[in-house]
Amino acid sequence: MATRNPPPQEYESDDDSYEVLDLTEYARRHQWWNRVFGHSSGPMVEKYSVATQIVMGGVPAWCAGFLFHKVGKLAATAVGGGFLLRQIASHSGYVQTDWKRVEKDVNKAKRQIKKRANKAAPEINNLIEEATEFIKQNIVISSGFVGGFLLGLAS
Repeated sequence: MATRNPPPQEYESDDDSYEVLDLTEYARRHQWWNRVFGHSSGPMVEKYSVATQIVMGGVPAWCAGFLFHKVGKLAATAVGGGFLLRQIASHSGYVQTDWKRVEKDVNKAKRQIKKRANKAAPEINNLIEEATEFIKQNIVISSGFVGGFLLGLAS
């Protein structure tokens, strides 16, 4: 018994039609999909040796630490130079500071920060819990990252 395909439907809009990919059928046809994304596959990093995991965490971390070191040094120089120029200008009489107004503005900023910190506390705690869980599950690559980052800072 032959089945006929229904005639193609005409769409009201000119949008492109998209093919729907059934992942269950795709997984049955492609065995690598099950190996990579199956229930018993575990994290991808665990499939490598400890030395490889440390390198996988350490090399990008060294790059990040090195970049952080260079950018941090540049930022510290710029901020320190700005303070030095401001102090020279103040000492020379070019700049006058209203310290009472500065104190008032700083206190106002402190109050606003405290309000926002209390509102954001649950989100921050959730983020910290997720990061802690990730570190616990990937302790080898995390330790490689910390070591690489510190080496990058020292470079």
